[in-house]
Amino acid sequence: MNITLRQTQILIAIIEQYAEVASPVGSVTLAKLFGVSSATIRSEMAKLEEMSLITQPHTSAGRIPTDKGYRFYVNRLNDMQENNEFMLNADNSQDNFTRGVRAISSRVTAQNDRADHAIRSAVDSLVELTGNLGLATIGDQLYINGISNLFSQPEFESGTAVQGIAQLLDNLQPWLKEVAPNQPLNVYIGSENPVGKSSGATLVISKFRSPYSENTYIGVLGPTRQSYGKVIRLVRHTGQFLEETLHF
Repeated sequence: MNITLRQTQILIAIIEQYAEVASPVGSVTLAKLFGVSSATIRSEMAKLEEMSLITQPHTSAGRIPTDKGYRFYVNRLNDMQENNEFMLNADNSQDNFTRGVRAISSRVTAQNDRADHAIRSAVDSLVELTGNLGLATIGDQLYINGISNLFSQPEFESGTAVQGIAQLLDNLQPWLKEVAPNQPLNVYIGSENPVGKSSGATLVISKFRSPYSENTYIGVLGPTRQSYGKVIRLVRHTGQFLEETLHF
């Protein structure tokens, strides 16, 4: 894909602005941000649209990211995970991340005499910190919390969207058990979701070892529109911390 630096910057701005305001991002907003004309921004947006990285909802002149656009963004985050400056710019809040890490650590440590309690506490912390639905595998059970967070999002107000999420949750535990994704962290965006392609949701899961299995999972499920840098870092940290705390 031949994408210029400015096009990349505009795409990132659209993704992060859309995550914040939940409405399509227009050329006027971006022109002010980049200090160029609206016509220049519209030209670049047209090229991003040709690459299927953004799309225009029929009711708005603004643009929103596509699943492909989000994948480009997440891959960039992963490629640059060693570059703290980029990650902080993506999240715009190191302090919030640090407080979140401390909250998870404190909550899990207080429950580490019982592995199931520790894992549930970690899920509950992720729910509070990300505003998403939190989930984890505990033996043959799928523990979830924060489902009201999910259905309070504008993306999931329709009956069709609710049905897609329900299908994903119904099939998630069997799929995890059968496929057992082997990467320390996996991000499934929208149509990439193997058990909920039409759900319009993103699943971020971390694999860790626990008393229950070599492949225990913890993560969050939310709309494709979210703060990926923050969520990915929190889920990754939580999986690593649980493995260390549970002495595996």
